[in-house]
Amino acid sequence: MAERPAAAGGAAGGAGGAAGAAGGAGEVSLQDVLRGRTGGAQRMKSSSNMIRVFISSTFTDMSSERKALLERSYPEVLAFCRSLGLVFEVVDLCWGIRGVVSGDHEASEVFLQEIRSCKKISAGPTFIALLGNRYGHRALPRLIPEKQFQALLSKLARNPEGIKQLSHWFLKDNNAVPPTYVLQPITAHFPHYSDLRPECGPQRDKNVLSWRFTETQLLQLLRSAATDAEAAGDITAEQKQDFFTSVTEQEFKEGLWNDAPEASALLFVREIPRQKVRDGPKRFARFVDLTADGLLDAEAQGLLTGLKSRLYDKSQKILNLHCVELSKGSIDPKRKEHAQYLDGVCEQFVSQMKSRIEAAVDPSVDGRHRRILGNTEEEGGEISDWLVEEVAWHTTVSAELCRDLYGREGLLGKLCLTMWESTNVRHGPLVVHGAAGMGKTALLSKLAQEMRSVLDAGAVVVIRLLSARHPQRLDIDHVLRSICFQICLACGLAPPSPLTANTYLELLRFFRNVLSEVSQQGNTLLILLDALDQLSDQHHAHKLHWLPASVPPNVHLVVSMDTNSEVFANMRLKFGTSGSFFEVERLSRDDGKQMVESYLRASQRTLTPEQSVAVLNSFEPTGCPLHLKLILSVARRWTSFSPLTGLRLGANSQEMMSQLLLMLEDKHGKELVGGALTYITLARDGLLEAELRDVMSLDDDVISAVYKYSLPPTPSLIRLPPFLWARLRRDLEDHLEERWTGGVAAIGINSRRLCEAVSARYLTSEQRGRSLRILAEYFLGRWSGKLKPAALPGLSLLLSDRKVPPQPLWFAPGLANVRKLQELPHHLLHAGLWDELRQEVIGSAEWLYCKSRVCGVSSVIQDLDQCSQYMDCTETRLVRDTLVLMKPSLDFLDGHMDMSLFYTELLARLWSLATPFPSVIGRLCSQCEEWLLMCPEPILLPKCSFLQQPGGALQRTLTGLTGGVLCVDVSVEAELLLAGSDDGVVAVWSLADQQLIHFLLGHTGAVLSVRVTDSSAHCLSLAADGSLRRWSLMDGQQLLCIQEAVPVDSAPSSVHLHLCEQNQALFVYSSTQVKVWKLDGSELLSSSSSDDDGGSVVLGVLGDSVFSLCGSGRVRICHPVSGTQTVETQLENCQGGLTLVKSVTLQKHGKVFIVSAEGFLHQVSRSGRQTAAEFPLVPSLLSVTIDEKILIAGSDRTLSLFNVDRDSVDRILDLQHDDSVLSACVSSDSRLLVSGAADQLIRIWSVTTGALLDSLCGSDSPVTSLVLYNNVVISASAAAACVHLWSLKYDTRHKPVAHIPAGCAHVAVTKDTDQVFYVRQQSQREVISWNSLTGSLSERLAVSAEVCCLELAQNKRLLLCGLTTGTVLIYPLALPQETLCIPPPESLSRVLCLAVSPQEKHVAVAYEDSVRLFEITTRDSFPTVEGPLRAFPLSLLHGPPSSMALLSDRWLLYGTSCGEVKLHDFSSGSSSDLEPHRSRVTCVTGSSWGTHALVGSEDAVQRLWALNPLVLDHTMEYKGFFFEGVLSAAFSDSDQFVFTGSQDRTVKVWDVSSGKLLYVQYVYAPVVRMVTFRNGFVALSQQGAVIKEVFRCPDHVSPDYNPLRNVKAQYRVTSREKNQDDQQSAASDLKDFNPAQFNLNLMSMLRSKPSSSSTCLIL
Repeated sequence: MAERPAAAGGAAGGAGGAAGAAGGAGEVSLQDVLRGRTGGAQRMKSSSNMIRVFISSTFTDMSSERKALLERSYPEVLAFCRSLGLVFEVVDLCWGIRGVVSGDHEASEVFLQEIRSCKKISAGPTFIALLGNRYGHRALPRLIPEKQFQALLSKLARNPEGIKQLSHWFLKDNNAVPPTYVLQPITAHFPHYSDLRPECGPQRDKNVLSWRFTETQLLQLLRSAATDAEAAGDITAEQKQDFFTSVTEQEFKEGLWNDAPEASALLFVREIPRQKVRDGPKRFARFVDLTADGLLDAEAQGLLTGLKSRLYDKSQKILNLHCVELSKGSIDPKRKEHAQYLDGVCEQFVSQMKSRIEAAVDPSVDGRHRRILGNTEEEGGEISDWLVEEVAWHTTVSAELCRDLYGREGLLGKLCLTMWESTNVRHGPLVVHGAAGMGKTALLSKLAQEMRSVLDAGAVVVIRLLSARHPQRLDIDHVLRSICFQICLACGLAPPSPLTANTYLELLRFFRNVLSEVSQQGNTLLILLDALDQLSDQHHAHKLHWLPASVPPNVHLVVSMDTNSEVFANMRLKFGTSGSFFEVERLSRDDGKQMVESYLRASQRTLTPEQSVAVLNSFEPTGCPLHLKLILSVARRWTSFSPLTGLRLGANSQEMMSQLLLMLEDKHGKELVGGALTYITLARDGLLEAELRDVMSLDDDVISAVYKYSLPPTPSLIRLPPFLWARLRRDLEDHLEERWTGGVAAIGINSRRLCEAVSARYLTSEQRGRSLRILAEYFLGRWSGKLKPAALPGLSLLLSDRKVPPQPLWFAPGLANVRKLQELPHHLLHAGLWDELRQEVIGSAEWLYCKSRVCGVSSVIQDLDQCSQYMDCTETRLVRDTLVLMKPSLDFLDGHMDMSLFYTELLARLWSLATPFPSVIGRLCSQCEEWLLMCPEPILLPKCSFLQQPGGALQRTLTGLTGGVLCVDVSVEAELLLAGSDDGVVAVWSLADQQLIHFLLGHTGAVLSVRVTDSSAHCLSLAADGSLRRWSLMDGQQLLCIQEAVPVDSAPSSVHLHLCEQNQALFVYSSTQVKVWKLDGSELLSSSSSDDDGGSVVLGVLGDSVFSLCGSGRVRICHPVSGTQTVETQLENCQGGLTLVKSVTLQKHGKVFIVSAEGFLHQVSRSGRQTAAEFPLVPSLLSVTIDEKILIAGSDRTLSLFNVDRDSVDRILDLQHDDSVLSACVSSDSRLLVSGAADQLIRIWSVTTGALLDSLCGSDSPVTSLVLYNNVVISASAAAACVHLWSLKYDTRHKPVAHIPAGCAHVAVTKDTDQVFYVRQQSQREVISWNSLTGSLSERLAVSAEVCCLELAQNKRLLLCGLTTGTVLIYPLALPQETLCIPPPESLSRVLCLAVSPQEKHVAVAYEDSVRLFEITTRDSFPTVEGPLRAFPLSLLHGPPSSMALLSDRWLLYGTSCGEVKLHDFSSGSSSDLEPHRSRVTCVTGSSWGTHALVGSEDAVQRLWALNPLVLDHTMEYKGFFFEGVLSAAFSDSDQFVFTGSQDRTVKVWDVSSGKLLYVQYVYAPVVRMVTFRNGFVALSQQGAVIKEVFRCPDHVSPDYNPLRNVKAQYRVTSREKNQDDQQSAASDLKDFNPAQFNLNLMSMLRSKPSSSSTCLIL
C-alpha cells in the first residue's frame, strides 16, 4: 500500500493504518494520536484508495495508442476500480498538445513532479511507459549549479563566442542557495515564440526556427564542455549524462528505476521493422527523431537503442512488445492489422492493470484493513476510522502551522500562565481573538505544541482547526461528537452510544459530563477550538449556547475567533468582562524580518538587500502574517536579477492576492486560472484532480481559450490538455492543499481569504450560475457517453465527446458514489436546477436511502434544510421532516438500516400525503411501493400512514428534560421559554431558534412554578423541596437559594409567586402560609401561616395585600409589608360558612374572585367591598385573560367564558369537549382561545362566535399547560418530558388525521379500520366510537359500570363490553342505541375476558369464578344472545383468566395471570393442561381455519400449538434490548403466517409451518390489538394509531436472509420433529444474527422487572 503524501493537509488515516504504525521504530501509536501527541514528522500511515498512473511517451510517436487507451481502456479500468472502492486517475501530460509552447523550460520538471506524485499517492500501479521509435526531446537543463556551470565554461576557454552565447542565455541567480545559473525563458530573446495570434504568425515562425538552431548550438556547447569536464574529473558521468538524456528517459528513470517496485509499472514497446529504401525520414517524422535540419538524428537513435536494451534486460516481467508496420507513415485504426495491434495493447493494459490493482489492495498481502468510502456493507471496527483520520489530520496540520509563528512569545506566556493559575479551580474558557489573517490558528497550534511538551504523558490535547476545510463549514454537533469520541478513547471512558452521538441535546449533555469525568480522574485535558466564527450556524452555534460557561479543574478550553465576527460579539455578551480575552495584535517589523529569514531558509532561497527592504516596507503597515506569507510565496520565486520595478507587492492581503492572481493569469491565461480556482472554490469539499480536469473539459470558455489559436488534435474528442493544469498546479502549490478522506485526496484552497478573493474576482452572478450548472451536470453524469456542443474559433458548432465518466448512484452493490452524494445537491440547488433537484434528490427514494446510509441522515436533513432556504417547496419541507422523524431509529441502528426497512418507514409516514402532494411525495411513495413489491425477501407493505407523519400544526418538539413538565413561562421581550419538570430541572429554550440554552440544576424536588423577572435577565423557581431559587438567564448560574420557602411536597397548583414592584417585595404563598422577602431575596420581611390565623385559607395577593378566607365566610385583607390596618368583610350568603373551590386574583381591577361549592362567585376588592352572584359551576380550572375582561372556568368537559369587565358576571360561551378540560389560555387580543384536555387534543376556539376552529392531535399525553405566543401554541404535559410548539398558521393539506388518545385502557378496531372503539381510562363509564377516516368522535356509548374488556364480532358487526358488575353489553354497530345485555351471574363476578368463535356463532365470557358459553343468533333480522349453553367453574387455586380464544367445535383455549394454559371442551366438559408459561399469559389467538393457536406471555416465550391433533409445534423465544412480551396476534387468512405485536414496539411475522421468524418491523409503539385482514392485518398501537399492512413473502427465500439485520435482538425456535409414528421430539434452532452476542437466560435476569400481574398463592 502507498503512504499518503506528506504535503500540507495530507494527514493520517484509518484504524488499520494506525495499528500498523504502532510497531515501527519512530512511529506513533494509536494512543499517541488520540492524545494529540503526533508531531509534524510523525504521521500515521494510512491506506490510499487511489490508483494514479502516469503515462509516459513522446508527444507524437504514440498518439494513436494513447487515444485508444483513452477511449477504450481507461473507462474499463475506471469501472473496475470503482467496483473496488478505488479512485482511478490517469496523468497523460502529452495528451491534447503537439508540443510544449510555453518557453519557460519547466516542462521536464513538471513531468517528473507528476511521476513522484503518482508514486506517493497511488495504492497500485503508478507508471505506464509507451515507447516507440523516438528517443524524445533532449531539452536544455533549466538550472545548472554555479560550480558545475563554471567548470563547463572553463572547458570553453578557446571558444569566446560559445561562452558569450551561454552567458547570454544562462544568468546567475544569487537568490538560490547555493547560487545557480538559470536558463532564460525563450521569450526573453525571441518575444513572439509563444505568441499564437494569427497576425503574429510570420514572426512566431521565425522565432521558432531561430530557437531551434539556438537550442542546438547551446546543447552542442554544453555537451562538448561536459564531455571534457568529465574527462578532467570536474563533473561526474551522471552530471554529464543530464546534457544528453531525453525527457522520456528521465521519466523512465524516475518511474521505473528510482525506488519503484516492478509491480507498479507497465511497459509497452512498439518496434517498426526495417522499411523500404524509398521511405525516407520525413515520411516517418512523427515516429523518429530528426535534427533541426530534418535529417535522422543518429545520436538520438543510438541512445534509444541503449535505452531499449536496458529495458529488455531489466524489465522483462512488465514488458509488452509489439512489432507493427506503418501505413503511409502512420498508425491507421481502420487497417485490420493496426486495429488488431491497438486492440491487443488495450486488452493487455486492462488485464495487467486489473491484476496489479487486485494484488495491491488485497488485504491478505499486508493484513491491513482498508477503509472504503461509500461501502455500506463494511462493519465498523472498534475505533472508527473517521475519528483517527480526523484527529491525526488536525494534529498534523497544526504541527505544520507552528513553523510559521513568530513574535508571539509574550502572548503565549500569558495564555500558559492563565491556564496554570486556573488548573485547580473551576474556570471559564480562554478567548483568543484578532483580525483576519493575524495568525490565530498558528498561535493555537503553537500553544498545543508547547503544552504537549510540558504536560504529563497521560494528558490529552484536542485541537480542531474549524476553518481548515473551507468553504465547508463544520457543524457543531460533528465537532462535539468527534471531540467526545477522542476524549473517551484516549481516557478509557465509555464513548457515547450511536443514539447519543447523533442527538444534539444528548450529545451536549454528554460533552459536559465527560469533561467532569476527566476532571475527576485527575487527567489533564486541553481543548483548542480555532475559528469558532467558521462553524456553520446549525443549531445556532454562533450564539454559543453549546459552549460551557465554565469548565472543571484540570480541564482547559481555549477558543479563537475573528474580533469583527458575530461570534465574538456573542462571546462578549455571554462572559462580559469576566472572561479571559487575549487579542492577537500586529507583528512588528523585526518579527516580520525573522519570519522572512526563516521562510526563505526553509525554501533554500534568499533575497537581495533591496528586495528584502521592499518586502518589509510592504508588510510593516499591516503587520499581518497572512499578508507577509502571500508576499513570500511570490518572493521566493524572485531571482537576484529580477528588476525591482517588476516586483508586484500589494499594500495588504487583499491586494496581494489580486497581484498573485494577475501574475498567474499573465502566465497561464485568465480563463484557465479563473476556471480552475472557481471550481475548486465552488466545490463543497474540494475536487479530485480527475474531477477538476473533467469539469474544466466541460467548460466551453476554458476549452475555447485553450484552443483559441489552434485546433484540438482530435476535434471529435475535446478535453483540457492535462499538462496545462499540471503547470498551473505547480505554480499554485503554496496555496493548495490535499484533503484526505477515506483514502482519497481532494484539492482545496488552503486559505479562506484566498477563496474569498477568487470569488470576488471571477464569480460574477452569471459566472457563478454557469459554473455551478457545469458542476451539477458533471455529477449528474449528463455528458457521459454523449456529444456536447462546442463553439471553437474558426469552426462552426462542433459536437464532441468530452470523455467524462458516468456518475451512477452505486458503483457496485453496496458501494455508493460518495462524491456524487456530497456534491450534487449543493450544485443543483445553487445552479437553479430545481426540477432536476426534485427529481434526482428530493423525490428519489433511492437517493434518500443511499445518502442516509452512507453519509448519515443528518447530512440529508441539512441538504433539505438548505433547499428550503431557497425553494418555497412544501414537499421538500415534508420530506425533511419525515427524515427528522426517522432519525432516532437510524441513529439507534448507527445508520445501518437496510433499504426495505427504510422504504417501509418512509411509506408508513407519507402514505396519506401522496394524493395531495403528487409531484414529489406521490412519486416517493410510488417508488417505495414498487420496490417493496419487487423485493425478493419477506416484507410488510404499509397501506396507510400509521407512523407519525410530517406536517400539520406541530412545528417543533423541544426535548432535553427527563421528567414531566409541571409549569411553563414565556418572556416575550427576551423570546425565552422556561419549563419546570418533576425531576427538579428547569430548562430554558430560545424561542427565536428553538435551541436549548440552559439547564438550571439545583432543585431536589419537582419544580412547581417558574417566573421570568427583572426584564427577562433572571427567573425564579419554586420546587417541592421547599426551596426558592433565582437564576441568571444569561449564563444559567444560580444567584440565590432560599430554603423552606414553601411546604415540602406541595402540589403545583397550591403554590404561587407574586412580585410587588411598588413595595419591592417578593411574595411566596400557598393555601396555608405567606412569606415575603425583599425583591432581591436578601431579607425576610414577613412570614405567617394558617395556624397563626385560626385556620384561615390564603386566597391570593393583590399588590401588597394578602387576602385570606376565615371561618364563617369572612375575608381578611392584611398588608404585611406596609403594616396598614387589616380589613375584614363578611361575604354575602355565607353566614353559615363557605366551602372554597377556587380563587383567582385580578391585579388590574384590584379584585379577588372566590368560587364556593354553594354555587356563588364572590368579588372582593382591596378596600373590602364585595358582591356575590350565582355561579352554577364547580370549576377545576379558573383563570382570567391578560386584560382581565374574561373569566375562564373549566368544569369537567365544559369550558365556560364569563364577561367580568363590570361588576356583573355574564356567561357568554360554553365550549364542550370530549374529555376533561385541563388547561386554557386566550390570545392577547381576546379573539382566540386555546384549550387542552385529557383526551390529548388541543382545540382552537373563536371567542367571538364560540366556533371550533381547529383541533390539534399529536400531544400523546393530557395537555396540562398552555401558552399562546406570536401565533404559536406552546403546550406541555405533566405526563411527558417535552414541550410542543404548534403553529396556528399552517397548510391544512398536510394536517394529519386525528387518532384516538394514546394509552387507552381498552380498544377494539373493525377490520376495515373505519371504526375504533375505546375506553380512555379504566374508571370511565362510557365507550367512545371513533371514526378513524375523519379523525372525529362518532358516538358515546354509555355504560352502567366500569368496562373490563372490549371485543368485536367483525362479520356480525357487534361490539361486546364486559363490565365490573358481570354484565356484558352488546351493541349492534348499525343500531348502537338498541343495546343487548347478558345479565351478570348470580355471584355478580366481574367480567375478565371475552372471546368470539371464528364463525361468530358463540361467545365465551370469563368471570372471576366461571366461564360461560353463549350462542349468538338472529331473531327477526336482529341479533340475539341465548344461553348460557355451557359453563365450567374456575378454581380459586389458579390464577384468573387473562386471555382466551374460542376455537371451533366449542373448544376454549385460555391462559391465566400466573402463566397456566388450559384447553376446555364445552361439549364434553373435559379440560386439559398445556405447557405453562413463566409469567402472565397476555395473548391467546386462534388461526383463521382452526388449525393452530398461538399463546404468548409477558416473558420472551410464545408457543404455537397444532390443534388437530393437539401438539406443540414450536416454542419461539425472542430477546431484545427492550421490554418483552406479546400483546396481540393475528393469523393470516391462509394460516400460513402469524403476526405478533409486542411490548418492544415491533410487529413480527412468523412462519407457521417452521416457526421461523420472517420479518421484524419497528412501529414505535406497542401493538395492543390485531385483526386478520386479507393477506395482512389491521392493528392498533398503544399510541392510538391504526396500522394496516399486507405481507409479501416470495416462494423462495435466500438462505442468507437475516430477519434481525435491523434489530439488536436474538431469537430461538424449538420445534417438534415428526417421524413415521408421528412421535415428537424437540429440536432447538438458535437463530443468532446479531453481532452483539448475549445469553437468553442472562438477558431474562438483566431485563426482569416487577410484574404488574396478580401473584398466585396456594394457601
